[in-house]
Amino acid sequence: MKIRLYFDEDSMHKTLVEALRARGVDVITALQAGMIERPDEEHLETALLMGYVLFSFNIGDYYRLHNKILSEGKEHAGIILAKQQHYSVGEMMRRISILVATLPAEETVNRDEFLSAWK
Repeated sequence: MKIRLYFDEDSMHKTLVEALRARGVDVITALQAGMIERPDEEHLETALLMGYVLFSFNIGDYYRLHNKILSEGKEHAGIILAKQQHYSVGEMMRRISILVATLPAEETVNRDEFLSAWK
């Protein structure tokens, strides 16, 4: 099954979301999910319940949350992290497209992926 993406508040770049959707990637934003101004834990839980991998620029908080969840024996659907303002929209779209085409959703559970690793 293909990865479906949940973009948290920090990463809801309209052009990127539209570009990914135009290429057949299933994307939902925190705004569409009614999750604006919610804690990171709730975004990650919502993504899990919906079967979406979370995408965010909030590297520090989500990396800590990832480790906390694993240490508690819980799970999440996966996290993709990218440095904010480090990539152009086109470069982010290209890297996310490669990741989605390469990594099946089943293999993202409890994983954190850094966009920098997908060239």
